[in-house]
Amino acid sequence: MPATPTPLLDASGLPAGPADIRLIVTDMDGTLLDDAKRIPDGLWPMLAELRRRGVLFSPASGRQYATLFRQFEEVAEGMVFIAENGTYVVRDGAVVCGKRAAYVERTDEAFLAEVRKYYVEHRIVEDVTAVDDEMIKVALFDFGSAEHTTAPALAEFAATHQVVVSGEHWVDVMNRTADKGTALRGLQRALGITPAQTMVFGDYLNDLEMLDAAEWSFAMAGAHPEVIRRARHLAPSNNDDGVLRTVARVLDLPYDGVRA
Repeated sequence: MPATPTPLLDASGLPAGPADIRLIVTDMDGTLLDDAKRIPDGLWPMLAELRRRGVLFSPASGRQYATLFRQFEEVAEGMVFIAENGTYVVRDGAVVCGKRAAYVERTDEAFLAEVRKYYVEHRIVEDVTAVDDEMIKVALFDFGSAEHTTAPALAEFAATHQVVVSGEHWVDVMNRTADKGTALRGLQRALGITPAQTMVFGDYLNDLEMLDAAEWSFAMAGAHPEVIRRARHLAPSNNDDGVLRTVARVLDLPYDGVRA
């Protein structure tokens, strides 16, 4: 990967004319969503045009499937959802890898408010170890810095599990082989889509493996420095509709501008 990504608006870094893209995969928080957690209004007409052209669009997030599905429910038919940082992949209701709800023991409102942002299906229980479900991930919330406080405290688990900083305040502990990149590569194999036909957007450390799986890899402006180092290109920020602007540029689609 290049040490210095090519800025999107630098024409020398992108070929002339629309590229042969078959799959677009984007992280949600800090990438597709703006800082107010809003989906750009322009996404919906763009999705219709992508579908007409036979381009598959896939949200890839640490969020649970139920949360992602609710956000895209009106256009979910035919979409692929890469949820729970790649441990749960769903297309038209068929589970590729996965499970049911999120479970918490804490009941304080400050914590639950954060849980509700990402886990629509969540339940408060007395003992999470007694829950009858197939557990695919443990997510830990840090009111401070997850990267500098919680992640180092979990270092001993790195030998047997995947420990991923998925946001400023979240660390996910998963199966050692699970990540967004593994999910994406499996999807590419299943659909016969190559890395050269794949466009990926990300901003944080849980997006690194996913960026490696695509030749059209974009770090958002303001992304984590390691994400910027690993990506091939830079996209405008999530608050400037960077995903939409980039897709429009590379696929030669109409674009009406950023939200008010």
